[in-house]
Amino acid sequence: MQRFTDLAELGLEQVQELLALARRLESRPEPRALAGKVLGLLFMNPSLRTLASFQSGMARLGGDSFVITPGQGTWQFETRDGAVMTGAAAEHIREGLPALASYCDVLGIRAFAAGEDLEADLADRRFHAMAALVDRPLINLESAINHPCQALADWKTLDELPAGGRRKFVLSWVWHPRALPLAVPAATVHMAAMRGMDVVVLRPEGYALPEAVMARARRAAAASGGSVTETAERAVALAGAHVVYAKEWGSTRHYGDGAGDQALRRALQDWCLRDDWLAAAAGDCRVMHCLPVRRNSAIADEVLDGPRSLVLRQAYNRLPAQMAVLYRLLRH
Repeated sequence: MQRFTDLAELGLEQVQELLALARRLESRPEPRALAGKVLGLLFMNPSLRTLASFQSGMARLGGDSFVITPGQGTWQFETRDGAVMTGAAAEHIREGLPALASYCDVLGIRAFAAGEDLEADLADRRFHAMAALVDRPLINLESAINHPCQALADWKTLDELPAGGRRKFVLSWVWHPRALPLAVPAATVHMAAMRGMDVVVLRPEGYALPEAVMARARRAAAASGGSVTETAERAVALAGAHVVYAKEWGSTRHYGDGAGDQALRRALQDWCLRDDWLAAAAGDCRVMHCLPVRRNSAIADEVLDGPRSLVLRQAYNRLPAQMAVLYRLLRH
């Protein structure tokens, strides 16, 4: 494995091998496995779990790491080709990224969606342009349309449930005061489809996931024996659900149109996941969210603090999952 940028590029067998390695490192640590190795982390956007878990994981394997947040102690980065650099950015990625890569053995990059051009974000153009400048192992720490690190940890979390989380997996839109990127919902629906689950995307009108995302998930489901459907009917989606994965994202109908998105979501504040949503779900239904989460806007306290919640286990699983990624990329 030379890069970790998309679970789909690995395939089912390699994903399962990574998860087995994560469980092994969890129970039988190797504190000198990556001694002398250096992880570089470039965060164009904020992070808590991704940043802390990668640094902790590298340290637990005996390696070192450095973190670059452009504009905070370093020069601001310009990412546009052909830009006339007369503004705040003093460093272009064409020079900055190769320099950073030369200082480490593996580089991780986080670069969120611009949220202006749906076609460009679905194609992950900015991340791919940055990746092309890196000549060594690379990790996608979250791009415009993917978050494989979160998806791998969530897969491990599902594996820990009775019968692997069983079958019916609901990815439900929940409310947020502003539009959020598509990376986690896109990665999540694909991950659950790869696992062979019966996936239902529950969302209000105007928040359907892009057809490219759904088609990719349907292809994964066809290969695994699962299914993928989409609905705006809450009762239909949640009936018999074994897992409800709550997540916020922006309107694809009004992508890049902040005013249009705000007008649409203004009437949707009842899309806060509460206990009464789960009345018809399976008795052992569990609730997931990648975090950070806005309490009592996206998910109510009663759910987050209740026995159904897996959010802290998901956060913990970022550590062993990412240790496995680092180990596989750097342990030759």
